[in-house]
Amino acid sequence: MFSKISSFSNKVLNIAIAFSLAAMSLSVFGNVVLRYVFNSGLTWSEEMSRYFFVWLVFLGAIAALKDKMHLGVDIVVNALPKGLQKVAFIISNAIVLYLLWLVLEGSWKMTILNMNSTGPATGMPLSYLYGIGIVSSIWMMALIIASLFKAIKGKSERFTIIQSSEDVLLEVNHNQEEEFIAK
Repeated sequence: MFSKISSFSNKVLNIAIAFSLAAMSLSVFGNVVLRYVFNSGLTWSEEMSRYFFVWLVFLGAIAALKDKMHLGVDIVVNALPKGLQKVAFIISNAIVLYLLWLVLEGSWKMTILNMNSTGPATGMPLSYLYGIGIVSSIWMMALIIASLFKAIKGKSERFTIIQSSEDVLLEVNHNQEEEFIAK
């Protein structure tokens, strides 16, 4: 059940990221073409591309957390014995949860505060812009809580918050080998 939810949320995340990137790119490119070729432009294009960029950044932060690709220094944690690695993992994830709570609280306040404010060109409520903070912090909290449950139940053999690029390449190569063998 958890894997189905995780797979579905990954698909939704990838679609949302792709849509934001495509919409932002098309909006900017279309406006550039209109300005230089037809000597006119879309007044809402710059504002919408900014909204899509903000959403893209926050959605990308979720994807980076999911894949353990955020920056970090883990040299001290890796030098610890397994038991202390687990303790450090739990403490660091608890700190991240607290920080995500602060992001959620601030985003909620900004969203409520800007419910009646609108963008100058689009007329869209600015709460749509600030709402991504709510979405991303809740999504990231869910990922961190799931990771904590795995660690506490002992289902995780590695207690890392970040993943090195070498680990990613090894994992990709391993997955490709498994697919080749399965064929």
